[in-house]
Amino acid sequence: MRKEKQLLLDDIKSKINTAPALVVMSYQAMNPNLASDFRGEIIENGGCFTVMSKRLLMKAAQEAGITIGREVLQGHIGVVFAGEDAVAATKVIYKYKDQNKNLIDVLAGQFEGKMCSPQEVEQISKLPSRDQLRAEFLGLLEAPMSQTLAVVEALLCSVPHCLENKSAKEE
Repeated sequence: MRKEKQLLLDDIKSKINTAPALVVMSYQAMNPNLASDFRGEIIENGGCFTVMSKRLLMKAAQEAGITIGREVLQGHIGVVFAGEDAVAATKVIYKYKDQNKNLIDVLAGQFEGKMCSPQEVEQISKLPSRDQLRAEFLGLLEAPMSQTLAVVEALLCSVPHCLENKSAKEE
């Protein structure tokens, strides 16, 4: 194997090993502006979009311990290597898939070391993002404290109010 190809293979293999998730997709007739927008949005969400040959992907995946069958890989192949928030990257993929019919087709995915079907990747894309989960968790922790404060505040406000009503009755 030539040095250039070996370097490319090693780069792809290291991305496969270090990325917490990846999504293999096929794309058709994606114009440069749309591809640039897609790539930019993936980068904003901490990911990386790479176009590669089927043979190179299969060889790198095999060396990384992942089995991707040739029958799965149809069309032009692109791989999204997700950053810390894998759900955000899959949301971007499905957003572009919905906006541009017949341009992007998800073929497979790998999340936390497990290969996933296109249906499972779609279900993952419907999960809340990491930031949204954090906000919901903090809201869950904050709710009892704010409700307790509201009860104490109501008790403190009701005593002067009752005294005022009693004095108004006596007059």
